Order: sequence, then C-alpha cells, then structure tokens
Amino acid sequence: MMKVNTIFNDTTKERLLSVYFTAGYPTLDSTITIAKGLEEAGVDFLEIGFPYSDPVADGPVIQHSSEEALKNGMTLALLFEQLKALREHVTIPVFLMGYFNPVLQFGVERFCAACAEVGVNGAIIPDLPMYEYEELYQPVFEKHGISNIFLITPQTSEERIKKIDKLSTSFIYVLSSNATTGKNLTVQDTSKAYFQRLKAMELENPLVIGFGIANADTFQKATDYAKGAIVGTAFVRTLDKPDYMQHIDNFVKSIRS
Repeated sequence: MMKVNTIFNDTTKERLLSVYFTAGYPTLDSTITIAKGLEEAGVDFLEIGFPYSDPVADGPVIQHSSEEALKNGMTLALLFEQLKALREHVTIPVFLMGYFNPVLQFGVERFCAACAEVGVNGAIIPDLPMYEYEELYQPVFEKHGISNIFLITPQTSEERIKKIDKLSTSFIYVLSSNATTGKNLTVQDTSKAYFQRLKAMELENPLVIGFGIANADTFQKATDYAKGAIVGTAFVRTLDKPDYMQHIDNFVKSIRS
C-alpha cells in the first residue's frame, strides 16, 4: 500500500488524477474490479463512495448510482468485507467518500478501525462539521491513522481555510463551485480568482479540485491551480455501459490527453 503523502510529496508527479465511483455499482461485487482497473489505467488515487439514501450534494448521475448500489444490497459493513481484498489488487492511495449518517450508525471508532484494517488511507465526509471533528472525532481518526479530508468552497473564509490546513494530514478538497456534482467546470474570472487566491495562500497541504472535472480540458484547467483533480460523474456514466471494464483505460487516457 502506498502512503498517501508519497504521491503528494513527489515533485516529479504533477497533475494527479483521482477518480470517484460508487461502491456496489453497477453490480454489488464490482468494487475491487473497478478499483484495480483504474490503477492499471494510471489513476493516481481513488475515491470509493459508500451509498446513502439522501445524497443531497450529488447530481443525478451519482444519486442514481447510489440508489442502485443500495438496491443491490451495498452497506458499509459489506463494503468493508469486500475491501479486505483491496490491497491484494490495489497499491495506490484509497479514500472512502460519503455522508456522516451511515458512519455514525456504523460507529465512528469502528469505521476508522475498519478503514485501517483494510488499508484505506482516509475519508471524505462532506457533512461532518469541522468543530464536531475537532471536538469529538479527531483523536479517533488519528489513533487509527486515517486522514479526514476537509472541503472548501468559493465562500470559505481565509481564516477557516487556514484552520482546515492545520487540521489536514493529506490534501484539501477544493470544490470548484457551490453546485452539485456533475456540472462542468468553467474557469471564468470569478473561479480563476478563487483558485489563484488559494494558490497564493501557500498552504501546507496540497489542493485537489473536484466537481465539474469531466474531460481533458477541465482537468488541465483545474490542475493549473492545484496538485490534482477528481473526476466523478463523467466516470460513473461510463459504468452504465454493459462492457464498462473495457472502457476504463480509454476513459483515463481521454482525461490525461
């Protein structure tokens, strides 16, 4: 298993590519197969989503994948069972992404312990408030060596960004806008100023931009301002194809071209 800071501290690696997909979609047992295929295609790190019945920050494509994964029978407990085989097939950093309610129901301590046991590097939980993390859960995450990834938006204050930087141990997830997932990134004057402002802050942790990265153009634009970028909706659409595994390599090449 590759330590997460290995890729972010490597000065020879620029324009890192991360890909998001939903565990249990399109089939209940496709999670490890897709993860392996993405690493073989040259993805630098992965985000595996755990489905939730009310994914408010997600656009229709990822919402649909979450709904179908739940119908297929995916749960956090089952996901961790599947991920016991993760490190037999995947060496790049892996993050779990989802909402806090399933984590709370599963148990935060149990969640972090399970992440460590299967080789997951960190978690991205957009609706976990920073103050709750700091007051209640930070010791648990740190005890198990699990990075908690914070999100920032164009409206996040400089003071809050600096605090997030101090609390972070791998990277900071930069939302390209306040829209839901699936909206194409357009680097206009307002978003360019936002990205430039973040870059000028010279934060300790690298920035990775998500939401709206859908092709080579948007990937290039995002990584002009950040260490890496995350593709989600565009890849999940690829999984709708009956022979989706045959398309993974070409999809990744199309983003990097």
